[in-house]
Amino acid sequence: MADRTPPLAVAELRRLVDAGEIDTVVLAFTDMQGRLQGKRFAAPHFLSDVLDGGTEGCNYLLAVDVELNTVDGYEMSSWERGYGDFAMHGDTATLRHLPWNPGTALLTADLAWHDGSPVVASPRQILKRQLDRLAERGWHAYVGTELEFMVFQDTYEQAWDSAYRGLTPANQYNVDYSILGTGRVEPLLRRIRNEMAAAGMVVESAKGECNLGQHEIAFRYADALTTCDQHVIYKTGAKEIAAQEGRALTFMAKYDEREGNSCHIHLSLRDEEGRAVLADEQGEHGMAPLMRHFLAGQLAALRELTLLYAPNINSYKRFQPGSFAPTAVAWGPDNRTCALRVIGHGPGHRLENRVPGGDVNPYLAVAGMIAAGLHGIDNELELPAACTGNAYTGDAAHVPTTLREAAALWQDSTLARDAFGSDVVDHYLNMARVEQRAFDTAVTDWERYRSFERL
Repeated sequence: MADRTPPLAVAELRRLVDAGEIDTVVLAFTDMQGRLQGKRFAAPHFLSDVLDGGTEGCNYLLAVDVELNTVDGYEMSSWERGYGDFAMHGDTATLRHLPWNPGTALLTADLAWHDGSPVVASPRQILKRQLDRLAERGWHAYVGTELEFMVFQDTYEQAWDSAYRGLTPANQYNVDYSILGTGRVEPLLRRIRNEMAAAGMVVESAKGECNLGQHEIAFRYADALTTCDQHVIYKTGAKEIAAQEGRALTFMAKYDEREGNSCHIHLSLRDEEGRAVLADEQGEHGMAPLMRHFLAGQLAALRELTLLYAPNINSYKRFQPGSFAPTAVAWGPDNRTCALRVIGHGPGHRLENRVPGGDVNPYLAVAGMIAAGLHGIDNELELPAACTGNAYTGDAAHVPTTLREAAALWQDSTLARDAFGSDVVDHYLNMARVEQRAFDTAVTDWERYRSFERL
């Protein structure tokens, strides 16, 4: 079982508040879009009233679009239901400093109804349910996420005012693995790395990437829940630090016609004694029979669970041949052209899901990978032959190409309904429909440029 010792103990928080070193505590949960939502509390009030008793938040926060518009179609929250509250209860294993906000600590919350029952559509709760399924078998998931982002010299306000056109990237050519290229933005990268470390995360490295101004900061893997908690804090913190430095950065899946921002997710399983259960150095490609079933489940379920990996209209723009984003539902040992890559050695042997982009909600994606793997194990699915060549030119099934296609596959998925429950499936189906309707009614710059005069 993973050690979830908090980066900041409650007793130490009390001492720091008494000493005047911490005056603010943020209590936040992750919404459907993968963003932190919550409240900032005066630290003494938080300790006396909120730490044990929790607080309330409007339940519309799990029933709105990205712009916080109230929309129809959600069972748990609506005008007819009065848009009441749910309760937010902090998980003290997540308590940490927020060094980029002086005098501030943060606590991640779980959501519950007032009768104490969990809000099942909450992304963190969806993942915890799948982790419970693993725990019933004596297994625990360990996960690492690799988030790419693009840095611009402009502020967020300047980017907004210019309608996100004509922005100046922090690097104006491909700086993949370039030390000079990362050196050009090292003051920002260094500050993000150091302040994430001070917030209790284990930072490993930073490197340049292919798109203009694109970079990646890597963190050490941890148990699945800890990794996902840290992932969303890092995304928010990196944006806040960039804003403080007069720059903007984006994790959107596809900013332009070049390479998109990926979020490769690495996953392995361990038993109660901490032994790797998927790896076997004597097995083909280092895989135990259990891993072959687990990986076969990923392939079998990938198309119908793609909504969990690619949740937005823009997500599907990444899936282009030769882009290092996958198009084929295929697996291969150390093959970056496949949707699923087997990588690592010995106890570090693991699978990598290359479908998610930087816009992914990590709780939902990891929950999907676990559900797919258990489906493969329970049904003893046979693993097809590995792809050892160029998966872009192969004949494997295609990753869904639009949100509309992914939503239809999700809606009809018996696997999803069995693993997550129809209430969760219907909730996130409605999220996809809301986004699709919003996009279908929008008129884009592309249409204006092509049509205004010439058509």
